[in-house]
Amino acid sequence: MAVHDHPHRSPGLRSPFRHRSGAAAPAAGTEAATATSAYVFAGLRLLTGFVFLWAFLDKTFGLGYATGSGKGWIDGGSPTEGFLGGVAAGPMESAFHAWAGAAWADWLFMLGLLGIGVALIAGVALRLAAVAGTVMMALMWIAEWPPARHLSDGSPSMSTNPFADYHLVYAVVLIALAAAGAGATWGLGKAWARLPFVSRNAWLR
Repeated sequence: MAVHDHPHRSPGLRSPFRHRSGAAAPAAGTEAATATSAYVFAGLRLLTGFVFLWAFLDKTFGLGYATGSGKGWIDGGSPTEGFLGGVAAGPMESAFHAWAGAAWADWLFMLGLLGIGVALIAGVALRLAAVAGTVMMALMWIAEWPPARHLSDGSPSMSTNPFADYHLVYAVVLIALAAAGAGATWGLGKAWARLPFVSRNAWLR
């Protein structure tokens, strides 16, 4: 009597149950990674927003950190006079000295800090905040002028990097938050985007 071996399962065949399980795992992993990224961006947005908003509050009320008590904006102090007046290097040194303490410079600077801070905390108008914040950071970068090894009086500038400093980092963070639509998580981004005037003007999102 002949004995026949049972045919072997083709290596290309898979159990339908195993196939479904394998397909579900990558999908679940992708969803988890997306959710994690959303929370990371949201946390970064809130922290960055607090940096701008705190700077506004401290300079306005003289909370005793960067701005001494009694030297706040409401006390008659100038938010720009000390910083711009102390510029000692770079191609715009004389221009910044002329702007230091000017009312229009104070108002633009403070409204910029407040607007960017509120937008980031609330998660709305992130594109507008990114543009305004990048312009502000670029001007502050030029004011500090990291490429200079020496100040205009010949003393060492104490610059630690000729290009990359915290102003550049903040600008990149603002652009990344806007590009990622980071206002939807822990923010009002979705509700803001549904407003008629915002939906008609994408640059306001």
